[in-house]
Amino acid sequence: MQTANLKAIGRMLLGVLLFSFMDAGLKRISTFYPPMQVTALRALSSLPFILLTLALGNHWRALRVHNHALYFVRIVLAIVMLVTFIYSVSVQGLTDTYAIYMSAPLMVAALSRIFLKEPVPVRRWIAIAVGMIGVLIALQPHGRGLLSLGGLAAAASAICYAVSILSIRVLGRTDSGYALVSWNLLGVAVLASVLAAPGWQPMVPAHAWILAMIGITGALGQYFLTRAFQLAPAATVTPFEYSALIWGLALDYFVFAITPSLHVLLGAAIVMTGGLYLIWDEHRPSGRRLNVRA
Repeated sequence: MQTANLKAIGRMLLGVLLFSFMDAGLKRISTFYPPMQVTALRALSSLPFILLTLALGNHWRALRVHNHALYFVRIVLAIVMLVTFIYSVSVQGLTDTYAIYMSAPLMVAALSRIFLKEPVPVRRWIAIAVGMIGVLIALQPHGRGLLSLGGLAAAASAICYAVSILSIRVLGRTDSGYALVSWNLLGVAVLASVLAAPGWQPMVPAHAWILAMIGITGALGQYFLTRAFQLAPAATVTPFEYSALIWGLALDYFVFAITPSLHVLLGAAIVMTGGLYLIWDEHRPSGRRLNVRA
């Protein structure tokens, strides 16, 4: 289990990095197209890469599903999550959005304990709480608080994400990662395209490379994220999504010329402290013997 947890954490960190680059692409084109259209484009741009992977590895049989209703719920959640997230990054920096979005791990940990009966050691609850304090410190200086439209959209996206993660844990017991990723992307692409059709804006050729980047990073990020949640309990891997705040700070500064405040940097440092403790906790030999359930 220890080895599986470490592999899951590695996949989570890689998936978060890839998704951060995808988010930067979404932010870039969100000023040109409506959020629902950007959601459809995000899914459509990733589909070719997923289909290519299926074809090269002949994984078509892995697309079998066992709970069609829960797949549909995941598709709806994914659309709401993406629309609200895209709106949020269109009106504020990635760092601002990530600071609120990073509340998702605590939601997942609490819900996984209640609904999935997964063990959550007390020491990890403390580490997650420390990370959440860092998020609040990073959020506070902007003066807009949680009641800004961008902040509310980020919070709504985080809630949808947390519930979606729980569905992955349930579906992952019977279905493959290929099925989870492929059907979700296909469903989002079709349904979001239909919903965006009335207000669809003509595509600008100069944005083709951004869409290609979104497709590649989105497809790979989704795969690594899904594998992470299949390999380990949700409460083990979700805290490492805090690393997105680091990438958000870097992308805001180097790509969008947004300079983070000292308070945001302090919050990020506290979030990193919580995450680094969890990594150390995974490596220490006595980790299993101290597994006290919350």
